[in-house]
Amino acid sequence: MIQVTVYRKANQINAFRISGHADSGPYGYDLVCAGVSAVSFGAVNAVMKLCETDLEIEQADEGGYLHVSIPGHLHKNEMEKIQLLFESMIISLETIEQEYGQFITIQSK
Repeated sequence: MIQVTVYRKANQINAFRISGHADSGPYGYDLVCAGVSAVSFGAVNAVMKLCETDLEIEQADEGGYLHVSIPGHLHKNEMEKIQLLFESMIISLETIEQEYGQFITIQSK
């Protein structure tokens, strides 16, 4: 199962962690895993390119683990853009969870 944990401080995302594998299909054909990967990596790439921000990224070589932290020293406008992009990512992941809840869970801390 894929577990998504969103860490918030003062009602803003300051980090998120995605871990595990969906195992909803054979390796290379797992649509849930592919969807989660596309949504999360797309959001991370969008933040880095559109906001010109270096995120703190930790990932496992074999896959199944991604931890992203937002630096705390950002300008207010930059942080607002990052929040919008990552909140959009969460909404997309929740859409996947609604359809495939047996393979993905999302929680906030």
